[in-house]
Amino acid sequence: MATMEQTVVLITGCSSGIGLGLAVRLASDGAQAFKVYATMRNLAKKQRLLECVRDCHTSTLEILQMDVTDQQSVTAAMAKIKEQRVDVLVCNAGVGLMGPLECHSYQTVKMIFDVNLFGTISTIQAFLPGMKSRKSGKIIVSSSVGGLQGVPFNDVYCASKFAVEGLCESLAIVLQHFNIHVSLIECGPVNTNFLNNVQCSDREDITLEGVDPETRDLYDKYRQHCQTIFQDVAQDTEDVLQVFMDAIRAPCPSLRYFTTQFFMPLMKLKLSCTNGSEYVRAMHKFVFALKDDKA
Repeated sequence: MATMEQTVVLITGCSSGIGLGLAVRLASDGAQAFKVYATMRNLAKKQRLLECVRDCHTSTLEILQMDVTDQQSVTAAMAKIKEQRVDVLVCNAGVGLMGPLECHSYQTVKMIFDVNLFGTISTIQAFLPGMKSRKSGKIIVSSSVGGLQGVPFNDVYCASKFAVEGLCESLAIVLQHFNIHVSLIECGPVNTNFLNNVQCSDREDITLEGVDPETRDLYDKYRQHCQTIFQDVAQDTEDVLQVFMDAIRAPCPSLRYFTTQFFMPLMKLKLSCTNGSEYVRAMHKFVFALKDDKA
């Protein structure tokens, strides 16, 4: 057993992708420096995580049920933390949504916000008082390039992530007083999500019936663009996990960490031309222009 006191880490959304990978990476630490509480909405999905950590010490990992959209579930998970504290909170639970805006039902839009925004708020609300009383803590939030710049056909997803950015940036200012650091990890396309994204957009096709042909055509072009981008710039999960590890280990972490520099020129254009028109034109060209030229 490690002699040093372990850093207690709670991670949401651990059934797959980044959450699963980060739980494995921390729980497998050679020095057993971390005690990981890996949470997921549906415990039936814990098998993959268990397979990945077969050789880990039992002292480094526990799996808990936690649905970020259910406050009772968050409170119940919190009560099961033996150390009665969380040093690092990783808000990673999130869902994507692609397609023309007029396709999405109100319920679907609400669900995206329930998970991505309200779920993040509820999770932080639960653990913040403890961090404040101890005058220490790190809150690390899985965000996205889509939280900083508009992406076509991701209107609702981007809206939810823009909201998370505002939440965290505002919190960070006040939490300086309490020695609590808030960090947003700005992810681009990650290989783990690729199949999910394609399936998601295929499911959307059912609702495209009432959409005008021009929008449908643009959406097809956008999806082709996505596949090209994934082939060219999607990062391996390991590379993204390293950025999370940097934030977790940093004595004084930054507010934002970018896992890729690929979108930085568009980001800088958006920030430098404040009326926004340059960005809108550049993003349109980036997504649609090449396809138009080939046609």
